[in-house]
Amino acid sequence: MKLLYRLGFYLMGFSIGLIFLMIILKGKKTSCNYGPNDRVISNISKKIWKKQNNTSSAFDSVAFRRFLDKANVDFGKSKTQKNSCKIYFMNGYWEKKPISLTVENCEKTVEIISIIYRSE
Repeated sequence: MKLLYRLGFYLMGFSIGLIFLMIILKGKKTSCNYGPNDRVISNISKKIWKKQNNTSSAFDSVAFRRFLDKANVDFGKSKTQKNSCKIYFMNGYWEKKPISLTVENCEKTVEIISIIYRSE
């Protein structure tokens, strides 16, 4: 079999497979969170969140969701070895200003422990 025939059969099967996947996954909220940062952000975004009284009152649920969209977890400063609630240190932007959050990630809730406004 010539190379062009093989390539043609491969591309035809590949395109049929893509169309099949598009039909099956249409409308479902699927995501591919393979990296540790993406898995932690996805886990935190699915939970009920609350904040301590000493944190900024302007930082509400909408601001928290926007922050999570572009946040990065600093695993060097995070305490992930705990058995109960793990503490994550996250860096990101809110209203175009760099901030850092310390978050306690429990089984059903996420609590913002501190908000640190950083200078660039």
